[in-house]
Amino acid sequence: MSIIPSFFGGRRSNIFDPSSLDIFDPFKDFPFPTSSDASSALVVDWKETPEAHVFKADLPGINKEEVKVEVEDDRILQISGERNVEKEDKNDTWHRVERSSGKFTRRFRLPENAKLDQVKASMENGVLTITVPKEEVKKPDVKSIQISG
Repeated sequence: MSIIPSFFGGRRSNIFDPSSLDIFDPFKDFPFPTSSDASSALVVDWKETPEAHVFKADLPGINKEEVKVEVEDDRILQISGERNVEKEDKNDTWHRVERSSGKFTRRFRLPENAKLDQVKASMENGVLTITVPKEEVKKPDVKSIQISG
């Protein structure tokens, strides 16, 4: 006998039998990356300091030679590269594969005050850091006008 009616599909569940419960998944229809498109996922932090825009991306296991940082004329910063698939051994049994592999690309439109000719990038302990210096914001000249009359 069912104790709690199910709101999903008109079926009923027994709360004392965990295998009979209908499981509500609120994220079922969200467009999260699947294993097939997770290879394009690259998480990047972007902070602005008084002197520069700083981008940081975790790229564990990737050498700096496998990453490309480019700035296009229309102020687009692009980070791209490829994480190679681990070689499979015929005797191995995989239980779970969560690390992504394949090509990745992220693009960011830089603000007007970015000094595109002074961008620097470094890689340390699997963290890519890109620093984009900012031009000093010129305060507008304010001229007082004498009111006559």
